[in-house]
Order: sequence, then C-alpha cells, then structure tokens
Amino acid sequence: MSLVGSSVQKAEFAIIGGTGVYDPELFQQVTEQKVFTPYGPPSPFLSIGEYQGKKIVFLPRHGRDHSIPPHKINYRANIFALKQFGVERIISISSVGSLQEGLRPGEFVFPDQFIDRTKNRPDTFFDGGITIHISSSDPFCPELRQILVSSSKDMGVKAHDRATYVCVEGPRFSTRSESKLFRQWDASVVGMTLYPECVLAREAQICYASLSMITDYDVWADKPVSAAEVASVMGRNVDNAKKLVSKAISSTPRKRGCMCGSALDGAVI
Repeated sequence: MSLVGSSVQKAEFAIIGGTGVYDPELFQQVTEQKVFTPYGPPSPFLSIGEYQGKKIVFLPRHGRDHSIPPHKINYRANIFALKQFGVERIISISSVGSLQEGLRPGEFVFPDQFIDRTKNRPDTFFDGGITIHISSSDPFCPELRQILVSSSKDMGVKAHDRATYVCVEGPRFSTRSESKLFRQWDASVVGMTLYPECVLAREAQICYASLSMITDYDVWADKPVSAAEVASVMGRNVDNAKKLVSKAISSTPRKRGCMCGSALDGAVI
C-alpha cells in the first residue's frame, strides 16, 4: 500500500459521502480526477478541493445518482484510490437504522465497534503472497472519533459517542427476526456500508471514523422501514452532517496523534 500515483493530486483528508450526501459543495477550487486501481474502478466522480487550507478528496460511494447498491460498491478500489491521493484521514458519512429506543431518528452516532454480517465482499488487500493480520479490537481512529464527538458538542448537535454498528449485506432491509436478534446482541445501529470500508482503511494505515445518521427505527419497533422514510429524515439531517464535517476538518491537527499510521507493524506472519 505504498503506491501513490504520480499523476494524482495529493490530499490529506477524505470525505466518503453516503446516501443523501453526493456533492463536494463545502470545498473550494473543486476539480474531478480520474483514478485507476489494481482492483478496478472506484466509485465515480472523485473530486479534490480545498477547505481552510487543507486539500480534501470527496468520494460519493454510491455515485452521484445513487446507482451503486451497497453490496456492489468496490470498497477496495475506493480505499486504494484514496491512498493514491496520499490521504491520511477519512470521515465516512452513512445512514443507519436504530436498534435502541434511546437512539432516535435525526440524531447522530459515532460507532466505536462493528459486527460484520456481510457475505460476498472482498475485505483485504492482502489476499496472496503475504499474510497480514491487522488488529481490529478498536477498529476506528480514536483521535478522529473524539474530534467528531467534540465537534458535535460544540455545535449542540445531538450525537452518541459510542455505538456498535451491525453491517448487513443489503440491499434489502432486515427481517423483524434479524432486527430483534441484533438487539439481543446489544447492537446499536444497523447499516450496509461500514464493512469492509473501515478495515481496508486500517490496512491502508489511514485514520477512519464514521459519522452515522439515524434515519429510522429498524423493524424491531414493528414499523416497516421504507426507502421514502430514510430519504425524508436524511434530507433534514444533511445540513447538520456537512456542518459537523466542516467543524471536524477545521479542528483536526496536521500531525496525527494516533497509531493508525503504523497499523501494519507486527501484523506480518
């Protein structure tokens, strides 16, 4: 993962936009850039811009027209592309369903754990020639998570600083039995895009934190989840998400104070 394309502009930060967050309007001097990877094409329309003197890459994981379903996203290509830009930090925005009454639609969570329930997603860069076992006991960057937590408090935005995210394959929503099972596991939210994005970022030694927007109570609450409901709540929350990202970027020091940049140390067998 030391490859950095010589023809690609360099950036220090990346924003991965999920459902409802498709455009890089926060940034100045935005240009689109084509990126090639050994894993095929990344999600289209990667853009690079500037915010408060920092170079930022914006990647809409579903494409701008939401044409790429969660189980078809080329996660390895996306993270490899960001590594080519020289990115050291990623804030990933996604929509999730709540599995707990106290986590209400319209609020935010910053997951600190995940449970993988996906089925058919390549989830490592090291699938031959060398064996790597990265630690995922604490799978998110503690420094970047804390910056998001502090930013939400400063803004007065209702957010929860700890959560367990169950990542399902999608694109369907959960059955009632699945949703109730996840609650028995003491999980907090359910979504479709966190995994393997977060572990690939760890393998690439990039800091990664999730800004998850709660759009609904999952079907454990005996109310079927609809795409229309998700879109409605998301639309009301997008502005706060963008403000949170802006605040976090401006509050992030240039030099990393975490161990994410040495995640591969001691991982080779």
